[in-house]
Amino acid sequence: MIDTNVHLFQWPFRRLAADDPAELAKRLQERGVTEAWAGSFEALLCRDVSGVNARLADGCRRYGENFLVPFGCVNPNMPDWEEDLRRCHEEYGMPGIRVYPNYHGYSVGSAGFAQLLSLAERTGMAVQIALSMEDIRTQFPLMVVPPTDPAPLAESIAKYPRLKLMMLNAGYWTDERRTEIDPLRKARNVYFDIAMNEGIGGLVRLRKATAPERVVFGSHHPFFYFESALLKVRSAGLPHDEEAALLEENARAFLGRG
Repeated sequence: MIDTNVHLFQWPFRRLAADDPAELAKRLQERGVTEAWAGSFEALLCRDVSGVNARLADGCRRYGENFLVPFGCVNPNMPDWEEDLRRCHEEYGMPGIRVYPNYHGYSVGSAGFAQLLSLAERTGMAVQIALSMEDIRTQFPLMVVPPTDPAPLAESIAKYPRLKLMMLNAGYWTDERRTEIDPLRKARNVYFDIAMNEGIGGLVRLRKATAPERVVFGSHHPFFYFESALLKVRSAGLPHDEEAALLEENARAFLGRG
């Protein structure tokens, strides 16, 4: 089982169970996860992106070598972000990056983000876009961060046919405002994780609206309970081969390992 959506270190607004990297790795392995793609909660508010990525790479190596796979952060609003991308690729050997447009204050339709996508495509790095991190109803009153609107990507995604793009925590857009992202749901190089896909039959609807081979397992652990994501899969009643694809094979194909 590959979990495409976990984070290391501490959530900025409260302590979470398993926000210690060693404990996180232990819990995931006990639940049958063989590989976990990890971002860093520090990336949301820390302006020192280079330091965030260095600590993430070190944490994954120290507490989960060959298990925790680091996905560093790049913020196209910050100076010298191209160097951050280069370090993620060349120095840390990361297969991709994870970005947080709503926390970093830019649109996915901006020129700077288009430049980031272009460079990621040229280097072969995958891009995960965390569209949301927390339900807006539970956010700290002085730190309200609405979900990122992915719709502007529709105009630029055709320009990057070799780009590996994944939408994390996209439940709001896949469940409530589906028609606005139809071009993304149909694009063959855009994948979706299931962490915030909610409702009875939600997983089945997501697979039907996109494609079974482009839906991957993601738990958003430790912010969410890991068991919540696993229950979505088990309760969907998928045939064994389709469940296996969702739990592991689709993620491997996303990174070109299939």
